[in-house]
This record gives sequence, structure tokens and C-alpha cells, in this order.
Amino acid sequence: MAEQDTQIQLVTFQISEELYGVDIMDVKEIVRVQDIRSIPNAPGYVEGLFNLRGEIIPIISLHKRFHLKKAQLGEDEELLSGFIIIDIDGMKLGVIIDRVERVVSIEVQTIQPPPQMLTGIGAEYIQGVVNRESGYLIILDIRKLFSAKELRKIEEIRR
Repeated sequence: MAEQDTQIQLVTFQISEELYGVDIMDVKEIVRVQDIRSIPNAPGYVEGLFNLRGEIIPIISLHKRFHLKKAQLGEDEELLSGFIIIDIDGMKLGVIIDRVERVVSIEVQTIQPPPQMLTGIGAEYIQGVVNRESGYLIILDIRKLFSAKELRKIEEIRR
């Protein structure tokens, strides 16, 4: 039991030029890019709605929310792009990712607090950073990505 407390599992993915991770317990599934139905008068970062086996899921673009460029991917890498379906306190959201990477186990003690000057997504949305040979892995705190007001607005759109 103690071993589980020293490690966390993260689903890792690329957005723009950075590698991000979210706790595997917050990820419901990963789906390939599909048709999204756009919604008039939605916040700019809401791409639209997606029907996942009868469940309507709002699709969010962190690219637009945080003014990030899309990653430059080769043709074979584009097959790895899609949506990561996350659950924020019972509400499912789809987040557009440039490329899914893999599930990794991280030793909790290797997680460092986020530096204040991190490019892209602000430090207030980041749970921590892990230094790896290939660069940083940025761990997102999905519960802080959206305010309660924004989540209510997204929920209203879904209906």
C-alpha cells in the first residue's frame, strides 16, 4: 500500500511544444479526432460539442485558452492527436491534444513546484513539474484550469 503513495500515474500528451500530464484517475478515455458541432455564443476556447456514444461532451481548446500554437507534427504523428476526456467533479470535458504520448509512473518526490516563468499555461494551473532527460513534464491541475463560473457556463452549453 505504501508503494502507491510514493508514485502517481500520469497520462502524458503534447500541446504545442510542451509535454503535459494529468492524473490517470481524472482521465476517462482518449479518443481520436472526430466531428465537433460548433456552438454559437460559446466562449472562444470552447470548440463545440462531441457525441461520445450518446453522451454530449463539451470540447475545450487549451490552445485558444492559453494562446498556444498547434504543434508541428508529421503525418504519422497526427494519427496520435485527438481528445482526452477528463472528469472534473462529475462533469466530463474533452480537451484537444496535439499528440498522446503514454502513461508514465512518476515518483512523487521528483515533482517540483512550477517555476513562475513557464511558457504557455500559467503556473496557477500547474500542480508541478518533473525534470526528465527529454525536458520537463508539466503536471496540470485540471480542477484549476477552469473557474466555477466557467464550468457552469460550459455545463449550460452542454444542455
